[in-house]
Amino acid sequence: MSKTKKIAKASLETMYRVFTIPEAPNSTLGRIDQKISQNLAGFLQDHIVAVEKDLSEMEKDFAESRIPEDPVFVSEQTQFLLDKLVSQSVHTASPSFIGHMTSALPYFMLPLSKIMIALNQNLVKTETSKAFTPLERQVIGMMHRLVYDRDDAYYHEWMHNSSVALGSMCSGGTVANITALWVARNLCFPADSVFKGVRREGMFKALKHYGYEGAAVLVSKRGHYSLSKSADLLGLGSDNIIAIPTGANNKIDLQALRATCEKLRDANVRVISLVGIAGTTETGNIDPLEDMAAIAKEFNTYFHVDAAWGGPTLFSNNYKHLLKGIELADSVTMDAHKQLYVPMGAGLVVFKTPSTSNAIEHHAQYIIRQGSRDLGSKTLEGSRPGMAMLIQSGLKIIGRTGYEILIDLGIEKAKTFAAMIDQADDFELVSEPELNILTYRYHPVWVRQAFEFADEERRQAINDCLSRITKGIQKTQRARGKAFVSRTRLNPAAYDGQACVVFRVVLANPLTTVEILQDILEEQRAIAAEDILSERMDELRNLCAIPTAKVAAS
Repeated sequence: MSKTKKIAKASLETMYRVFTIPEAPNSTLGRIDQKISQNLAGFLQDHIVAVEKDLSEMEKDFAESRIPEDPVFVSEQTQFLLDKLVSQSVHTASPSFIGHMTSALPYFMLPLSKIMIALNQNLVKTETSKAFTPLERQVIGMMHRLVYDRDDAYYHEWMHNSSVALGSMCSGGTVANITALWVARNLCFPADSVFKGVRREGMFKALKHYGYEGAAVLVSKRGHYSLSKSADLLGLGSDNIIAIPTGANNKIDLQALRATCEKLRDANVRVISLVGIAGTTETGNIDPLEDMAAIAKEFNTYFHVDAAWGGPTLFSNNYKHLLKGIELADSVTMDAHKQLYVPMGAGLVVFKTPSTSNAIEHHAQYIIRQGSRDLGSKTLEGSRPGMAMLIQSGLKIIGRTGYEILIDLGIEKAKTFAAMIDQADDFELVSEPELNILTYRYHPVWVRQAFEFADEERRQAINDCLSRITKGIQKTQRARGKAFVSRTRLNPAAYDGQACVVFRVVLANPLTTVEILQDILEEQRAIAAEDILSERMDELRNLCAIPTAKVAAS
């Protein structure tokens, strides 16, 4: 006898139930909640499938475009999520997932996130956030103090002052950078007796009024793509995000920066902002911030630092000197969902001067009225969740010394891994770790020896072949799901700027061990010897065949 499937029906009673009656502890959702609360890492390990599945196959599970006419039971949807979503998600908390800037979370973030979700506060206005508003101001004050280190009296005066804001909370580094450049643009073209300001009259009239031929933002070629988005949104045009060359150490070339500032000044183009980077996305390097601040002052322009990744290095007494000069910036971006170990969707920008954020202040009669304490008057985003609660919890539960331990651990681990690569015969370190990010590639010693005798054309061919092999190793390792490193393309000075595909490693997960790093290299080494790459390896051997005459001459 076939079992009759229960059909869910929408009614006023069922709508009331889904808003008021929680799932029973022995229900599917209840059991999952218990398992996650008891052992999040174990739950993820048990339910996330390691082997990669083709995205086109996964799309079949999400192909229906019609909204269901009738509801499904919670248990049914929960099982669907387990089978089709959770199982095909990325295990970002895995200690062998070292390819991107997403790491494991402290265990306490999960139950505290439940509190935040249950309260469902909206930080745009005090009427929908109450105590969350002063809490967010406190968090911004804490991060401001981490960067600018003012005294108690300063924060007593400004942290909860409703007429200003020491910073702006947002969903991540992209919005934080947009906010900073928005401020920079508005400060650059303010209102006067005959001009209402760029915020009201726009860029065309601003340039005309102030007599400029254009406007630009300068950043190194390692700058984050969010800056191009900023220029697009602010009416500057992404072509006016001018990429300054970097040196062999992936830091901005100060001589080229100064020359570009002079060239733009001579062309009557207003430089709205110089942007320094504290932790480049690809290599983790830090620009010479103190020198950049001096150039910004010389050319009377706004200085912003994108420290979305490297900002928390300020917690470390051992390494905070790497960010010397960040305290001179007019504004600084940081991502809490990176090295503050908060769930995704938490970033912020802090401003050196309390009144700076007034350049983007907006009000409305029904909400964020003039003179109110509403945070939404000085943020790009309107409705926002209370992520500051999780940031504050991390700052208090982990503390400065705890974050110092995590930062130091990541940097020291990166140095250890770099040494392992240097000692290997079949890998080459491409960028030394300044923070906890490094790059390397497959490059056996016998290839390096042949490279010395090769002419320019053959060197280029060898590098291209190495790039294809490195890419093949990375894709194969990712597909097998045991470990993950990402890849990018760099132009190392050692190879005359030729593009090279490299492995990219981010060591922020405190659970990643040296043994795991050794295993990752061993797996990559084994993949290089497999049939899957045999054709490319044969090509490499042929390219590295050294003429007898050159061997004799050597």
